[in-house]
Amino acid sequence: MARYGMVIDMRTCVGCQACMVSCSAENQTPFWSDKFRTHVEDKERGIFPDVHRVLLPRLCMHCENTPCLSACPTGATYKTEDGVVLVNNDRCIGCYACCIACPYDARYPYESDDVEHAEKLYGGLATHKVPHVDKCSFCDHRIAQHREPACVSTCPTHTRIFGDLDDPASEVHKFATSGKATALNAGLGTAPKVFYIPS
Repeated sequence: MARYGMVIDMRTCVGCQACMVSCSAENQTPFWSDKFRTHVEDKERGIFPDVHRVLLPRLCMHCENTPCLSACPTGATYKTEDGVVLVNNDRCIGCYACCIACPYDARYPYESDDVEHAEKLYGGLATHKVPHVDKCSFCDHRIAQHREPACVSTCPTHTRIFGDLDDPASEVHKFATSGKATALNAGLGTAPKVFYIPS
């Protein structure tokens, strides 16, 4: 069984936000409410005259030790055999316990207004039928078709590398074990499956 994960090479991100656009189109995220499953933080670091720009792509870390899962009172949050953390929208009661438990701020409410807007925009193709808490799913529907997540396939600079972390032949395994990639807030004990190569 695969153990899916991602490496983000911050050395190559140009901040084009193609990942955000492709994710919004693929997963019908409520961009109209400024909510996204993935986004690119644009930060300034340093003190004049030594100032530089840091682009930090963010998404759910699909943690091995999953605080959002243990916080969920209904079992709406669950983990697949390949380690992808998902939400069953029909079981979600919108208590936001998972949002509070997530140390990566990777979840957001898909509210009633968002559901109504999605129905107007997508009609019968709308996939978000009820209010719930939403998050990155690594595009699990695309994985099932042996395709990469939308954000990965759209990135023009190959910043996002996705695959089976346990497959020694995979590119993601090689980057994740290279010693150059680290997890955000690794000291939290969540064992994230998204790693970063700093710029």
